[in-house]
Amino acid sequence: MVTAYATQLATVPVLRAQEEEEVPVFPVVGELIIGTLAFAVLCFILLKFVFPKMEQMYQQRVAAIEGGLAKAEAAQNEANALLEQYRMQLAEARTEASQIRDEAREEGNRILEEMRTSAREESERIVARGAEQLAVERQQLVTELRGDVGRLAVELASKVVGESLADEARRAGTVDRFLAELDGLDTAGASR
Repeated sequence: MVTAYATQLATVPVLRAQEEEEVPVFPVVGELIIGTLAFAVLCFILLKFVFPKMEQMYQQRVAAIEGGLAKAEAAQNEANALLEQYRMQLAEARTEASQIRDEAREEGNRILEEMRTSAREESERIVARGAEQLAVERQQLVTELRGDVGRLAVELASKVVGESLADEARRAGTVDRFLAELDGLDTAGASR
C-alpha cells in the first residue's frame, strides 16, 4: 500500500506539468512582478533607513577609533617629551653631583693642607720655644755651676794655700782666672 501511494504521488506533478504545458524553469509572470515589487520595497527600506543608520554607526565607530588613536598618539608624544625632559634633568643632576663632589674634594684637600700648615707652624713654634727654654735653663745651669765651681775652687785653694781667700775681690779674680783656664783646656781638647 505504501508503494502504491508513493508511485501515485510521484506521477502527480508530472501529470500537472503535462496538463498545463508550462516549463517549470521559468516563473509565472504574476509571481515575477510581485517578487520584483517586494524586492524594490525591501531595497528602498534598506537604502532609506537601514544603510544610513549603519553608515552613521560606522562613521561614529571610525571617529571613536581614530579619536582614540589620536589621543593615544598625543599621550605617547607627551610621555616621550616627559621622558626626554626627565633624562635631561637626570643628566643635569649627575653633572651637578659630580661638580659638588669635585668641590667637596677640593675643599677637603684645602682644609687638610691648612691643617698641615697649621700643625707645622705649631710644631716649629713649640720647638723654638723649647730651644729658647733649653738655652735659658742651660745659661742658668752654667751660672749656677760657675758659682759652685768658684766656691769649691776657693775652698780647695784655701786648703791648699793655707790662707783664707775670703776677700771678695781676690776670690772673684781667682775664680775668673780658674774658669778661663778651664775654658782654654776645653777648647784645646775639642780642637784636637
